[in-house]
Amino acid sequence: MRTFVHGAAVWGVASPERPSRVAGVTMAGFRVRDLHTLRMIPHPAVTLLVEFGAGAPVVDDATGWRRGSIVAGPGAGSGGAVRARGENVECVQVRLSPVIAGAVLGVSPAELDGAVVALDDLWGREASRIRERLAGTPSWQERFALVDALLARRHEAGRPADPEVARAWHRVVGSRGRVRVDGLAAEVGWSRKRLWSRFRAQLGLPPKRAARLVRFDHAAHRLVTGEGAAGVAAESGYADQSHLHRDVMAHTGATPAAVAGEPFLAVDHLAWPGR
Repeated sequence: MRTFVHGAAVWGVASPERPSRVAGVTMAGFRVRDLHTLRMIPHPAVTLLVEFGAGAPVVDDATGWRRGSIVAGPGAGSGGAVRARGENVECVQVRLSPVIAGAVLGVSPAELDGAVVALDDLWGREASRIRERLAGTPSWQERFALVDALLARRHEAGRPADPEVARAWHRVVGSRGRVRVDGLAAEVGWSRKRLWSRFRAQLGLPPKRAARLVRFDHAAHRLVTGEGAAGVAAESGYADQSHLHRDVMAHTGATPAAVAGEPFLAVDHLAWPGR
């Protein structure tokens, strides 16, 4: 476990030694003695947080607060509406590609509607069992293996996204959000209306919003590395720096300069070194 220090944030961070057996799954482990209020930055994945430590994280959003393990839909935290806090937090965080999230979770990401829900509400007793097993497991690599086995089993039993929807999603990600929706529809042989409907129903957001979220995620991580806003705007497909500023504000409720200092993003080079 490595130590992440960023301003007042001091976290222990662990990464799996092996990739997941399920394509579209990445994981990281966190140990945080004092989790100061942390802004959740929207991400183009479904986020699954399984806690097992002495303390449980508390997540606040517009509908109230939730303690413990949670699931957040793609784009959750838009406008800076979701914050996390807690003490003595230990957890495994999983990022699920929206293409496989429905099979793993048992519900479509569309049912999450970009919100944060309690994992117990989706998995019931299974959520409690995995927490108990993680708490009794001595090493992070064994914990990752436990979670991966569970995700693989659920994925195998679940229903995958349509191949056309998966292809369109991978095009959006591969282009870093710089793709025309009309072009996507033509590529997969569907009408624009059909692609919009199936994409949203299976992945939880329409194609245009997905492209915007992927583009924002790419730009935000470049800001964290210290690149100037003007250069990031030009290289990420924004019309100009003002366009980038508006998009970052819409996604986070903060300016590009503030987002560049967010621990939620800055830890990624340790937690997900191959991103």
